[in-house]
Amino acid sequence: MDFKHFLPSPVLSAYVKHYYIFESDSDTEFEDTVFPSGDMEAIFNLGEGIWESAVGDEYLKTPKIELWGQITKPLPIKSKGRHTMLGIKFFTHSAAYFFNDEIGVFNDHIFDLGDILGSPVKTLHAQLLETKDQLKRIELVEFFLLKRLTGNQKKSFKVDKVANILTSIKKNPAENNLGNIATKHGITPRYLHKLIYQHTGLSPTSFNKINRFQFSLKLIAKNEMPLTSVAYSSGYFDQSHFIRDFKSFTGVTPSAYLENITPVNQLLMQ
Repeated sequence: MDFKHFLPSPVLSAYVKHYYIFESDSDTEFEDTVFPSGDMEAIFNLGEGIWESAVGDEYLKTPKIELWGQITKPLPIKSKGRHTMLGIKFFTHSAAYFFNDEIGVFNDHIFDLGDILGSPVKTLHAQLLETKDQLKRIELVEFFLLKRLTGNQKKSFKVDKVANILTSIKKNPAENNLGNIATKHGITPRYLHKLIYQHTGLSPTSFNKINRFQFSLKLIAKNEMPLTSVAYSSGYFDQSHFIRDFKSFTGVTPSAYLENITPVNQLLMQ
């Protein structure tokens, strides 16, 4: 497996966390589980491999151009064949700049981005298939995003406000008083909840939980401290709350996860 990150251009750095290209030349089949990250992604499949994701009790093939909504619970996936994938990882709030729908409608599903954005993104996919040069592919994606961004600038005031609120929550993961946060930003708790959900697909509480969970994953991956210390460093008040939240997002306890960190989630934590 080969996994490379690419930073966005300065003009898009406030909207795109990074791009990535994932390549695998192995035909080995494997199963894995994707955990909540707090971010949405768009993925262009440029290889011959097949990905499937769990939908109820069955697995369905993912589309060639994927839009991942907010994942709020463990999502089992399967892989078969050789892959080349180009992904766009948005910041928690910034996918709202590029889509006309309220972001919450995409939660816990993988959609066909071609059905949502139509011929322009299908044309982009065809262009990406025509070139093998990685940097050229990134340039094509950036040109597409800039056109989308220009057409949706009227959203900027509300989305920027959401970004500022999320920054406040991140600075203090233990802060769970929405009234205090709302007062700080001059809005009511009810409007704060509505604003964040519309533009991120997450409630403020869910965002805070996923943020703490993702921080704990990074500490666990380093394997430099006991799990009790990981819990307190991640903003949990006690070990039992840490284990409960961790299991709700992964399906396993922290200790079980530490014994079997899977390939896909190793890549996603980078």
